[in-house]
Amino acid sequence: MSGIVRETPFQTHFLLLRPRMGVSIESEDFLSRIDHLRQCNAQIRFLSLEPLLGPLPKLDLKEIDWVIAGGESGPNARSVEVEWVREIRDQCLAAGVPHFFKQWGRLSNNPDETDPTAKENGGRAKGGRLLDGRTWNLS
Repeated sequence: MSGIVRETPFQTHFLLLRPRMGVSIESEDFLSRIDHLRQCNAQIRFLSLEPLLGPLPKLDLKEIDWVIAGGESGPNARSVEVEWVREIRDQCLAAGVPHFFKQWGRLSNNPDETDPTAKENGGRAKGGRLLDGRTWNLS
């Protein structure tokens, strides 16, 4: 990084000494990314569990500050199971880690047919975001 600063003296530079850093984990195949994240000198470490493509029953949330979870969206979106989402929420609650459930990804994934959040944003709410009757906004 210092080479870039030397080569561009006409620019104003600043470095974030302790940035927020996160990793995406779609399935158990990518859990090792959490260990790499822990090695970073970050002020805040977070997990983005999206698109969630499989269960994550053994999340090690040590040194993790918050978790985002959500299903895949788009025309070829794969399914997300309600049990996977609940399991993540429950692990976060047990570890005292704030949890944000972003979206089901598509309406057919949402177990709550009356979810009013599914109609938000002109129907482009990615299938809604209620889990067990409520939103999870870093709760």
